[in-house]
Amino acid sequence: MAGVIVAVHLAALAVLLTSEYGPFAITLSLLAWVFVNCLLLLVLPRPGVCAAIALALIVLLIALSRFKFGILQLSLTFLDFLIIDRDTFSFLLSVFPRLQTQLIVTGIVAVPLLWLIWRFDPFRVRRRLALIGLAASIASISAMSVAWPEQPWEPFQGINHISNLARSGVVAVSRLASTGWIDADPPANAPLRLAREARAAGLSALPPDAACDANAKRPHIIMLLDESSFDVTSAPGIKVPAGYTDYFKSIDGKQRTMMAEATGGPTWYTEFNVLTGLSARSFGDLKFYVTRITAGRVTRGLPQALQSCGYKTFSLYPTYGNFLGARSFQKGAGVGHFVDMADMGVNQDMQPDKFYFDQALKVFAREQPQQAPVFMFVYLTANHFPWTDVYRPDLTPPGWTPPGNTAEVDEYIRRQTMTANDYREFTERLKRDYPDESFLVLRFGDHQPAISQKMLEPGIDQATLAKRVMAADPRYFSTYYAIDGINYSPSSLSSALETLDAAYIPLVLQEAAGIPLDPSFAEQKRIMLRCKGAFYDCRKGAEARRFNRLLIDAGMIKGL
Repeated sequence: MAGVIVAVHLAALAVLLTSEYGPFAITLSLLAWVFVNCLLLLVLPRPGVCAAIALALIVLLIALSRFKFGILQLSLTFLDFLIIDRDTFSFLLSVFPRLQTQLIVTGIVAVPLLWLIWRFDPFRVRRRLALIGLAASIASISAMSVAWPEQPWEPFQGINHISNLARSGVVAVSRLASTGWIDADPPANAPLRLAREARAAGLSALPPDAACDANAKRPHIIMLLDESSFDVTSAPGIKVPAGYTDYFKSIDGKQRTMMAEATGGPTWYTEFNVLTGLSARSFGDLKFYVTRITAGRVTRGLPQALQSCGYKTFSLYPTYGNFLGARSFQKGAGVGHFVDMADMGVNQDMQPDKFYFDQALKVFAREQPQQAPVFMFVYLTANHFPWTDVYRPDLTPPGWTPPGNTAEVDEYIRRQTMTANDYREFTERLKRDYPDESFLVLRFGDHQPAISQKMLEPGIDQATLAKRVMAADPRYFSTYYAIDGINYSPSSLSSALETLDAAYIPLVLQEAAGIPLDPSFAEQKRIMLRCKGAFYDCRKGAEARRFNRLLIDAGMIKGL
């Protein structure tokens, strides 16, 4: 039996050595292995069974981490276990429908094996020794994690799964112990001043009963999330087709910049910004899980404000609704009708933009007889990575000629041209099919593409790029937003500054639609004006923290 136990430990060592790279990561993963074994020994003082369970657990964690990286380009972290919800499991079953059967079969095979090891394991470990080992491994992991903090790009490398998981636990526990889930002024910090500010802003009675006349004639509102799109002429030496920049201009002929809180990937940061009007950066290292953290806990945002004005609210979501808790988050934010990939009758989450425009037209055709104004949040996906392959060559615009950049950049611009053509056809359809209806459209790039550094700073090394991103270099976070009207002229563009943070997009939409701002948005507009379009970065986060506290005290942010 001793040989079996040694063999299990050697197998675990082989697994860790083949998945971890560098002395630091290997040492941390071995300490994590000791931690898991000692934790199990506190419950089951038989080293054979504990070693077998620990090996199975390590292998499972690495497999899950690789699976997650394949979808999100991020390895497994401690928060994946801290925030466990039904959506997480349903998403796994949606992507891998056979997973449930495989887990049952694995359990049927594993339970008898573990029983045999238990039955013939003659060794016992005192719980005191296990407790000492557990305490020593925790102390060592914590000390190493503090001495060599995790760099922001490390979880996005797809390696060192166990060591990254262990270190993320230290980061998450430290963050939650010090500030909680969200950055906000503490209630003990001048509570009388905060209460006075809340009353002055009208936040003590949200929303006011007469904030909006729901019977007034208002435009339908379409908010388009333009995947990975920005004006590439901001990069040096990039060649573009004639008229390329016209797509980024608003109805008044101006070109405006939106500052996103992500670059190269996380669409859901901007999704959170534009639906709630809040900053994902307020969640610090936990922001990657912002939609899961805030699902049902943030009850203030653009959809709620529009619902109070009689709007029916829709979201056409391009993948499964249980992805990162999107359905729960958006419904909590006021989206009344959440339509995901399955509801649209497709099983692939990257469709041509015309597909989503056609889905929007179907919703309007269905809702038109009811005469209620419609708000629709529509996602476009044709410009999603990678750009190394030609996506749907059959949809290449007539007369398209590559401008003469690298093949990857030309493919990126080709897809932008496809989007521009599909958008033009969509607006022409609305104008033709609904001549008596008015539409307000606001479209924006959710973040820059992952290849933007190849355009902005060709040849930049990863370390320098990481520093740029950590310092929130605006070159890497600038996209665009544009406002259009169909049979409609925007009521006011006073909030449509030349450059503004994504969290202010709800302000722009409401004022352009002639919707009176509720007290929370009126207060946020005052922040926008005095901070010149910045939100989280204004006064080193002080404005965002104060505003978060006002919303917490008003009951619009709960349980965070």
